[in-house]
Amino acid sequence: MMEWLSDPQLWISLLTLAALEIVLGIDNLVFLTILSDRLPEPQRPLARKLGLAFALITRLALLASLSWIVGLVDPVFTVWGHAVSWRDIILIGGGLFLLTKATHEIHGSLEGEEEDGHGGAVKAAAAGFAATIIQIGILDIVFSLDSVITAVGMVDQLEVMAAAVIIAVIVMLVAAGPLSAFVSAHPTVKMLALSFLLLVGMALIADGLGFHIPKGYLYFAMGFSVLVEALNLIARKRRKPVKLRNSL
Repeated sequence: MMEWLSDPQLWISLLTLAALEIVLGIDNLVFLTILSDRLPEPQRPLARKLGLAFALITRLALLASLSWIVGLVDPVFTVWGHAVSWRDIILIGGGLFLLTKATHEIHGSLEGEEEDGHGGAVKAAAAGFAATIIQIGILDIVFSLDSVITAVGMVDQLEVMAAAVIIAVIVMLVAAGPLSAFVSAHPTVKMLALSFLLLVGMALIADGLGFHIPKGYLYFAMGFSVLVEALNLIARKRRKPVKLRNSL
């Protein structure tokens, strides 16, 4: 243990992997934010904490079964000359789930609330707490698989991988509250986040089908979109005082 603490190479590996795990956790955090926002206000913090706790447990459990992780990439069957593994099946299923969920959320945001048989507007019922946690758990497994496979490919020491995962989840836990509040306060940001989920869903399906899209391309698209939206928010704030002065 003391050798581990005194080895600068392991510390560099830990910091590098922790930073990468945080970046890889962005899509997980966005999905968590969108789903928890559907719950009543008092339940949201608990839902975020439980979701991230499940993400941590899933990642550590996968790390503890490295031989099983390696086996996931072995072909199970072949379709039209393409070997399909359990990893591919999980990624495709997770991608389809993300596409379905994001499309449903976008529909609800744009179409508004449905009307009942008497013609009155009925507010959509908040997602059940248990159902929300289950949905978060399903995607945690998919995102954890990607995260752990990346960790295994970078570092050999199980302790370093586990420490990096724990650091990343702690950072996500700290960022979850402010991110959720910001997304809830800005509908256009929520729509942008849902678009990210569509993008990630398509990337997961493509990866499962053997067409790997480098994460750098996805994060560049997300980063550029966030920059444009930030400029829009700044411009919107500057226009409000002008409108107020003109009205006076």
